Amino acid sequence: MPIIHIVLFEFKPVTTHAQVEDVCKRMLALQDKCIHPESKKPYVKSYGGGRDTSPEGLQGAFNHGFVSEFQNEEDRKYYLEKDPAHLEFVKSLEGIIQNVRVVDFEPGKF
Repeated sequence: MPIIHIVLFEFKPVTTHAQVEDVCKRMLALQDKCIHPESKKPYVKSYGGGRDTSPEGLQGAFNHGFVSEFQNEEDRKYYLEKDPAHLEFVKSLEGIIQNVRVVDFEPGKF
């Protein structure tokens, strides 16, 4: 069953616009950079995200969101625990991100 992975970022107040733009571009590039160790092909089914534009005012300090989809639990587990491109990206966020929220779900599963 597919897994939807949602990540919300709150950038530190001192983070520049150029740094935010760089993080967003590199986050979106993970769709092509994350290569499955067996198939040697990208395995993230879909990837998207950007700056918050919600008029509801419920986002708190989170101003950027990203959504990715994985085919199964094994792919998500590899992405989170072993994928070198993803792990390098996460490490690069030190000093830039103030807070992160992550929510994962399987569509239709309650």
